[in-house]
Amino acid sequence: MEKWIMKGLKYPALVLILMLVTSLFFFSVMKNNSQMETDLDKYMPQTHPAFVYSNQAEDWFGIQDGIIIAIENKKGIYNTGTLTKIKKLTKELQKMDEIEKSDVTSLYTADNILGTEEGLDVKPFFKRIPKTSEQLLELQQSVKNNEMVYGRLVSEKEDVTIIIAEIKDDVFSQEFYKRILEVSKKYEGPDEAVYVAGRPIVEGTMALLGPKDMKKMVPIVIIVIIGVLVLVLKSLNATLFTMIVVTFSTIWTFGLMAFMKIPIYAVSTMIPVMLIAIGVADGIHIYSHIHLFMQEHPDATKEDAVRDMISSMWKPVVMTSVTTAVGFVSLLTSQVYPIKYFGMFTAFGVLMAMVFSLLLIPAAILTFGLPRWKRVEKKTDSSTSGFASTFTRLMLRYKGAVIGLTLLLILASLTGVSKVWINSSFLDKFEKNSDIVLTDKFINQNFGGTSAINVILDAPKENAFKDPKVLKVIDSMQKDVDDSLVLVGNSFSLTDYLKRMNKVMNEDQELFNTIPDSTDLVAQYLLLYEMSGDPENLWKVVDYKFKKLNLTFQIKSDDSKALNSVLDKVEEHREELEALGVSIHYAGAGYKSLVFTDLILQGQIMSIVLSLIIVIVLLGFMFKNIMVGIIGSVPIIITTFVSFGVMGLFNIPLSTTTALLSSIAIGIGIDYAVHFIERYRHYAKDSADKELVSIKTMQHSGRAILLNAVVVIAGFMVLLRSVFPPNRSLGALVSLNMFVSFVGTVTVMFVLLVMSDLYMKGTKNEKK
Repeated sequence: MEKWIMKGLKYPALVLILMLVTSLFFFSVMKNNSQMETDLDKYMPQTHPAFVYSNQAEDWFGIQDGIIIAIENKKGIYNTGTLTKIKKLTKELQKMDEIEKSDVTSLYTADNILGTEEGLDVKPFFKRIPKTSEQLLELQQSVKNNEMVYGRLVSEKEDVTIIIAEIKDDVFSQEFYKRILEVSKKYEGPDEAVYVAGRPIVEGTMALLGPKDMKKMVPIVIIVIIGVLVLVLKSLNATLFTMIVVTFSTIWTFGLMAFMKIPIYAVSTMIPVMLIAIGVADGIHIYSHIHLFMQEHPDATKEDAVRDMISSMWKPVVMTSVTTAVGFVSLLTSQVYPIKYFGMFTAFGVLMAMVFSLLLIPAAILTFGLPRWKRVEKKTDSSTSGFASTFTRLMLRYKGAVIGLTLLLILASLTGVSKVWINSSFLDKFEKNSDIVLTDKFINQNFGGTSAINVILDAPKENAFKDPKVLKVIDSMQKDVDDSLVLVGNSFSLTDYLKRMNKVMNEDQELFNTIPDSTDLVAQYLLLYEMSGDPENLWKVVDYKFKKLNLTFQIKSDDSKALNSVLDKVEEHREELEALGVSIHYAGAGYKSLVFTDLILQGQIMSIVLSLIIVIVLLGFMFKNIMVGIIGSVPIIITTFVSFGVMGLFNIPLSTTTALLSSIAIGIGIDYAVHFIERYRHYAKDSADKELVSIKTMQHSGRAILLNAVVVIAGFMVLLRSVFPPNRSLGALVSLNMFVSFVGTVTVMFVLLVMSDLYMKGTKNEKK
């Protein structure tokens, strides 16, 4: 490897030109072909059984995500002006190419089921705008008497109404998102306020803010990293070429993503921050080594410095880069696309940073000369004084205390680990006081909820859902869930149609607001509705053979705890329904979000286990001793416990963002151990004095990994400026991880390495 690198550096200027040209090519590809993924369903594996069934159910019943537009008039919506705006906005939405006319529901389009002398009548609440006080009062009373509309389309305070426009996944775009917002806001006025919410709006807002956040974060990270590098490397020259390394690796990564037509997900926007913060590590270790070499050999040439650097550093640089990449590659075990692609392309970027570090930095030194460090006289022996030597002696003296304190830390972390939970909420990715969150909160306060779980009931026989026994059990389940769970706003199914029809056919008596007792009467009501109303509305809650039924629960939160509480309550009725031959399944966006969280957890566990095993094996292979692999993995094991312990104690949930934590911790944290062990082994070849070898290692690698940790922590702390709370949590947690990994390396791992006597034994035997 060393010979190949030196051979490649025969023409250093040519190496620099080739790297610049190829990076410009990837930059062009990235600029012209990058695309942002806004459809949250595309985050999920469509071949998973739960998603396959859910997609089928969505086709059966026309289940689609809805854009919810709320119109508020604090004086009340029953006035000519507000009703005119409701009608005009409804019609304008219906004319949009992306929306089917029949998929827009508002007070203007909703069906009012009424009983007449001739039978059942289904008609809209109004066609022409009511103008007189009598007409307005009549409309108000009609709505209030209709349980299918009151509290669902019109708030109980009668000061807010909503328009729901259902859309298919493949029609949503940034242009459509902006047009919806523009059209909606056009109807705001002195008396009316307009709010826009719903899953598509969340997707659109994420797609809009994601790139903006990245554009804001990357310059800040670059400025911070440059500032810290200048301080730690003490050279503008070294800082410049270290930054060129990470810039090129980032461009190649996003260029490859664009070339392979892999979209940019919300979590992908953090890749530049990752690569900039991680990629500088090789440059720091390389320039730190050259600096020490020039201190010890002040008369050496740049060729001598490069040759020694490559001879001494190529192994640890390759080893750390490979182990870092392994940490990210382990994310491929996840079935969640954003996490999988994040791992794959971050690993690629890390390896490219390695290549650029081993070729570009020495090529730059050979072309432009060594960094202009302040010349110092050759040091004779610094092993007897200074902080590094004092710290080393303390570690060697109190080895038992170091191990004991480490075990206590792990035990304390276990308390928090048990409290870690997974959150599927996409709204929690935004600030609590952001417009999207406040709008969602406003609609949830006035209506059933902006999130939903679809319970699909399946029976083997036709007309099973015309049986009053079955329908009454379903109605009982609806009431149980609605009444017992605060976050459930309301529910809707075939039972609501039947109860409404039974009531209006019996002179609107509340006593008859129940499921009819007769199968024939149920069938008769349904036939009357098909003849009088729009049967397409009916097929949204039941299939035409009456073998499948769609029951929708509206929920006032989209987090996993709220969604799971609904499923738990529904499951209490499974036995009763199965006794009637009815099975329970789930579908819709809310359910898929829950499956999504389970996949995150499974991927997280697999990632941790797999990456730890691979890292231990790799270290054992690299250092030709599996015990070294086990010792080297100790800091990242401690870091993992501490990290999840802090998450549990501070109520930070696992999400698509924080699920990256363990792989980042393992991928970056293992670098410190590799550099430290490699340098310890190097010094152990020339001395059998444990204390002297330990002090030299601490002075060389201890200093380098301290500088590395400072730069990485500074880089990730920039994420605290992100507009997305999960990104801020990740930045803080990764910074904590890097600190814990650094401390763990120079304390407990160092103590275990010394106590194992691995390399010292070999040295003693050789001397004998």
